[in-house]
Amino acid sequence: MVNWNWKATFRLIKRSPNLFLERRCTPPAVVPGFRGFSSGSTAKSQCNTFHGTKRIFPVSDYVETAGICIGMQGGVQRQCYSSLAGLVNRNPRFSTLNDEDIRYFEGILGNKNVIQDEERLIAANTDWMHKYKGSSKLLLLPQSTDEVSQILKYCNSRCLAVVPQGGNTGLVGGSVPVCDEVIINLSLMNKILSFDKVSGILVCEAGCILENIITFLDNEGFVMPLDLGAKGSCQIGGNVSTNAGGLRLLRYGSLHGNVLGLEAVLANGTVIDMLKTLRKDNTGYDLKHLFIGSEGSLGIVTKVSILTPPKLSSVNAAFLACKDYISIQKLLQEAKRRLGEILSAFEFLDGQSMNLVLNHLEGARNPLPASMHNFYVLIETTGSDESFDKQKLEAFLLHSMENELISDGVLAQDINQASSFWHLREGIPEALMRAGAVYKYDLSITVEKLYDLAEEMRTRLGNVANVVAYGHLGDGNLHLNISAPQYDDKVLSQIEPYVYEWTSKHRGSISAEHGLGLMKANKIFYSQSHETVQLMASIKNLLDPNKILNPYKVLPDSVSS
Repeated sequence: MVNWNWKATFRLIKRSPNLFLERRCTPPAVVPGFRGFSSGSTAKSQCNTFHGTKRIFPVSDYVETAGICIGMQGGVQRQCYSSLAGLVNRNPRFSTLNDEDIRYFEGILGNKNVIQDEERLIAANTDWMHKYKGSSKLLLLPQSTDEVSQILKYCNSRCLAVVPQGGNTGLVGGSVPVCDEVIINLSLMNKILSFDKVSGILVCEAGCILENIITFLDNEGFVMPLDLGAKGSCQIGGNVSTNAGGLRLLRYGSLHGNVLGLEAVLANGTVIDMLKTLRKDNTGYDLKHLFIGSEGSLGIVTKVSILTPPKLSSVNAAFLACKDYISIQKLLQEAKRRLGEILSAFEFLDGQSMNLVLNHLEGARNPLPASMHNFYVLIETTGSDESFDKQKLEAFLLHSMENELISDGVLAQDINQASSFWHLREGIPEALMRAGAVYKYDLSITVEKLYDLAEEMRTRLGNVANVVAYGHLGDGNLHLNISAPQYDDKVLSQIEPYVYEWTSKHRGSISAEHGLGLMKANKIFYSQSHETVQLMASIKNLLDPNKILNPYKVLPDSVSS
């Protein structure tokens, strides 16, 4: 039965839309006991010379803890914890960095932007979750598109592999070296170049931090259509290159719709100027879409133009409880029908997720402390008429209660309470890290079938692991996490390849918003046909015939070697 007493606890939130700026997801703590890696000896080589070296990398998305350190000559050492790790061969076409290369880059960038300092290289070689670690000996910090062009032209002529890097907040190993690739970090290319208040079109360099763009637009009375937990570190070039999704996709759509134009540098140094600010342009192929989501494997994005909507004044956040997943589906349907244009987010988390954050996330408090529930939903609305929005939201909540779609709930009365709701949702990854070992999967599945996978995994794993499910239900994105006391090959063998096979069987995607990177490059066939992947490889061969751009990632070994 519905808890009718909770109705009195709903209060309309009267606050600024700066709620978006208050959302935070603290990066997961560094895993205790995590050790750094030392690099192996560097073998002198030339282009097309085979080194006969191999590297060991994990085949799943979980955090490195303790294990055997595997070294290799002329490449990178890697800490490994699973016997199911896969071997990665260093491409024999690639040259090894030498002193002459360093002098050339110093001539372009100056000494201060050619980084060989060991401590700075450790940070640039390691992803923010400490899952992947390369052994690059060089970090380059260009300040202009021309400098990026000169770097790539030279690297292409020398067969020096490179990895483009932004804020390095990815989760699939796409933004760090696999072996000894040269790191090209765009953090110094961080200027906002123009903003048109009439059209809402922003033009900026790729190194702009997302949160800085959000703040700039907020001061101008506009909203960035992309919002991520990692916004304080991630850069817009990396966001575009991975086609990042985030919390606002339900309202504003993906970057394929919001990016109007971009500038990119190809592997041979050619600058492709597609930096248009037009809403309509049907003159030939819309090539910018090749670079949105290609993870830096086709070219390095250096500038972006983005369409931004005006900031609206009325924002509301509600935290609701539901008895079962069927009720959540019906609630989503009703939210779309009854809230319509003001619905801006519809996030869900199951009871296991809530229990996890309450026990492992600092500052987490249950907004509905009377009892635990099977499912929770965070709904956000954004509109321009406070009175109208209030009436619309209250009618939706009343209808949902009368139809027993909601078991309990609370509507935020101020910005602090609203932020506490988002803290619960965005803090789940950190709580998972603190709970122990975690196997992570980012999947797109039809809403009807989305939670079936979580239930099947609980049956499959029994008591050996805790299955935690949450995500962006409004756009069919499930974050499936398997939490265990420690990493165990037996547990992993029960998860993979079953999760990928199940997703493929139900015509879902094995990567909803995190990309493929190194982790899922060889699993692409679970979501794409062989013909489609072969066409992708043909495009890669056309734009980057020497395959120096972000090697070992996105495309499988069978077509990328």
